[in-house]
Amino acid sequence: MMRNLRVYRPKSSLLALFIIVGVAGLGFLGDLLAASALRVGFGEVGITPPPGTPMAGYYHERASSGVLDGLFSKAMVIEVGDARICLVSLDLISTTSALTLSARQQIERLTGIPASNVLVSATHAHTGPELANRENRSAGLGDSSEATLRYSSSLPELIAESVRIAQVRATNANVSVAGGICEGLAFNRRFYKRDGSVGWNPGKRNAGVSAAAGGTDPSVEVVLAEPSGIERSFAHSLGMYVGFAMHPDTVGGTGLSADYPGALARRMREYHGADCITLFGNGTCGNLNHIDVSWSRIQQGVEEANRVGTVLAAAVFLAEKQLQPITKFEIGAISKKVLLPVPELSEAEIASARVTVRSTHDDRGTNFLRLVQAYKVLDVAAREGKPWEVEVQVLYLGDEVAWVSLPGEIFVELGLAIKRRSPFRHTIPVELANGSIGYIPDRRSYLEGNYEPISARCAPGSGEILVEAAVELLGTAHRRVHSSAVPEQ
Repeated sequence: MMRNLRVYRPKSSLLALFIIVGVAGLGFLGDLLAASALRVGFGEVGITPPPGTPMAGYYHERASSGVLDGLFSKAMVIEVGDARICLVSLDLISTTSALTLSARQQIERLTGIPASNVLVSATHAHTGPELANRENRSAGLGDSSEATLRYSSSLPELIAESVRIAQVRATNANVSVAGGICEGLAFNRRFYKRDGSVGWNPGKRNAGVSAAAGGTDPSVEVVLAEPSGIERSFAHSLGMYVGFAMHPDTVGGTGLSADYPGALARRMREYHGADCITLFGNGTCGNLNHIDVSWSRIQQGVEEANRVGTVLAAAVFLAEKQLQPITKFEIGAISKKVLLPVPELSEAEIASARVTVRSTHDDRGTNFLRLVQAYKVLDVAAREGKPWEVEVQVLYLGDEVAWVSLPGEIFVELGLAIKRRSPFRHTIPVELANGSIGYIPDRRSYLEGNYEPISARCAPGSGEILVEAAVELLGTAHRRVHSSAVPEQ
């Protein structure tokens, strides 16, 4: 069911302005122009957990040994008149529906921004803490530990505080947008093997693979906010939102780190000023990572995160030459609940999964894909055939920019399909947003098998359902911007 949310549509007719001046005087006109101004604010709050906190990202237990670089909740608030939308980016492995619900409620209570106008996403950093009640796999990795429960319960308040700071700092701003390209940084991690099957993360210079089993999305979207009324200077930028599609799993180990999105943010501050806050929205990268299998060099560690973040920063800086100002100030949010079917399971599969998971406590040599399949089966079985209810959401700024929330690790083919069919010039799919149900491949990849389709908690065709929902919302949002009719309240 689609939710219709309040939209502010400022009037731009000069004739209307002259009439208002004649009737009410210049003071009233000044108030009207101030109310129709675009205001933007950014805020950030540290969310780094203490050492010893269970870490997320892999199929084995890890506890954090220290901090390599801090984790943050970052918020961007956009205001026009009495309308407000908000984007939040978290340096975490994922979001959950419970975390999103609680954070939105606290944001609305603290700031007055409607919960339905808030998009909460995670960068998917693999060197961050585990979250409570994420999935069956996490149950054995510390998601119910006292440290994880305490940390997870503290997050909504910290997220809301980052939004409050952004709202307090909101000021009249010039917002511009550009699309760039970053080739050669992200790679499809699925490969056709010479025996005709499809492999996953085959390793460096593997002679047994013939070609990548899919493409990438090299596009970089940049939304930059600068204070209005002063001479243009990038040293005084308020902040920015950067969208790019690639797994943040470059660091590894047990040190807490925001991975390459953290390095990107540091590069942006070096040029745009110490107060510039960079939100990172991870695009559809369920089958993409940074590993170049044709390059023999080891690609892991803090140094690799800094290299990747710097290469991406260079693409952002190049894109900034093409920045174009946002001229339509209509903003709004629209969302839809979508039902995604679960895979069918047999009793034999469920029984086998239980045995496999139990055996891993005593036998770390258990076949990895068997373990992946077992955890998936137990998660799906717990639903007793009930479909997943997930949210697809669109936030928009004029007829130029639209953000699309997607609830999982989405294959790049699905994100590209949304972009091709979107009426907005700059469409920014953001995965792991407003909750997550894990991997969501396209139909073809289900047939080809291996890690991600084996892990997927939803049935084939689910990704295409999300695409249709996103395209429908984007179309509705775009029509609202260009419609002269009064929107539903």
